[in-house]
Amino acid sequence: MAHVTLIDRESATGEVQEQLGQIQAAFGVVPAMFKAVANSPAALKSMWGSFGAFSNGALGAALGEQIAVAVANRNSCEYCLAAHTALGRKAGLTGDDLAAAQVGESDDPQTAALLEFALKVVDNRGQVSAADVDAVRAQGWSDEQIVETIAQVALNVFTNYVNIALGVPVDFPTVALRRAN
Repeated sequence: MAHVTLIDRESATGEVQEQLGQIQAAFGVVPAMFKAVANSPAALKSMWGSFGAFSNGALGAALGEQIAVAVANRNSCEYCLAAHTALGRKAGLTGDDLAAAQVGESDDPQTAALLEFALKVVDNRGQVSAADVDAVRAQGWSDEQIVETIAQVALNVFTNYVNIALGVPVDFPTVALRRAN
């Protein structure tokens, strides 16, 4: 049971009701995470706006979902792991792709380098070195993509913390957390 009220679209008003309507149109339902975040109109606007911005980002949907799965797994966020695994499948990723991403791995060396970098950002709370940035750049990632990776990590840490701290019930098919090899 969530530690805050889950706001239904029907009981919301104003901008929150409008945003929950957009979320319902995108997902077919309003996932519980958004219902929890709807307690703060500013937080909902920030979260939904960020998801919207990244939908047209330089990394693309599949890579964004791989980053989200890696961050969720690292932070032990069962909600986000389940949600982003489902979204990753919709973005064309296989079960094997998503399982590998959970621990920051990929068969594609370029993707693996970016996932490793994303997890360094998580593990070191942003304290990565110039050599870390140069290493991911050496794998062919642009400065735009590197900055967007950090932004995606930040968004996913936000959603992980919301779901964990507020005990948001998982309303996607559950996925087991994995430990790195």
